[in-house]
Amino acid sequence: MIRIAIQAKGRLSEESLELLKEAGIQVDDTKRKFLSQSRSFPAELLFLRDDDIPQAVALGVADIGIVGYNEVLEREQDVEIVDRLGFGPCRISLAVPKTVDYPGLEWFNGKRIATSYPNILGKFLKEKGIDAKISVITGSVEIAPTVGMSDAIFDIVSSGGTLVSNGLKEVEKIVFSEAVVISGRNPDAEKVKVWEQIKFRINAVRDSRNMKYLLMNVPNDRIDEAIAILPAMRSPTILPLAQSGWSSMHSVVAEDVLWDKIELLKEIGAEGILVLSVEKMVL
Repeated sequence: MIRIAIQAKGRLSEESLELLKEAGIQVDDTKRKFLSQSRSFPAELLFLRDDDIPQAVALGVADIGIVGYNEVLEREQDVEIVDRLGFGPCRISLAVPKTVDYPGLEWFNGKRIATSYPNILGKFLKEKGIDAKISVITGSVEIAPTVGMSDAIFDIVSSGGTLVSNGLKEVEKIVFSEAVVISGRNPDAEKVKVWEQIKFRINAVRDSRNMKYLLMNVPNDRIDEAIAILPAMRSPTILPLAQSGWSSMHSVVAEDVLWDKIELLKEIGAEGILVLSVEKMVL
């Protein structure tokens, strides 16, 4: 049994649960508790605040954790990043009132900066030789300048909409973050084996995203040209049709080049083209 710590709520929590569900590790949402056991895999899900996950993993309360990279940096726990999941992108940035004529980092000398990430900010300011006062706030950091609690903020930015609505502008992007998987420094061998199973499944899910399965009918005398357009993972599948002179061709293609490929295939006489979603892909 492996114990996985994930956020109790929020967008990262939902995306983590969805990824685990697609990998065959799921819990009944209607019966979700602080600690819930998967009904389909030997795993327990431990629902915690995001800032508690690094410590839980470091202490061995959880075997692995799914959390934002920003929390790993801020909590400074003895954990190891074992995978990057590619979702939940954001950044931690310095922002000032939009009325400020910002000249550069030297503006922050002597200023008060509100943040929920004092460790990351403190290291950055020290590295840059900036003498500023850090005010730690655990709530809505973006309102601090408006109510006179600080001159600037250091906080998570996704789209920037929250900054704009609070009369702020982003001036320095300091840390880029995404969802990562963390483990302790000396994991149990059996737990490592179970994690490798989970990682295999997660990779199969991730590899299938943004991929499409194409089926089409191609004239036999144009098959070589079709293969040149769609080389596939190893090679396309070619099956003869009942009608002589034609074959059915099956292949997998990345979604971002899908329409370019279809246009080229149409030019060589392909027809009856079907585009299907790929649920899992084991390479």
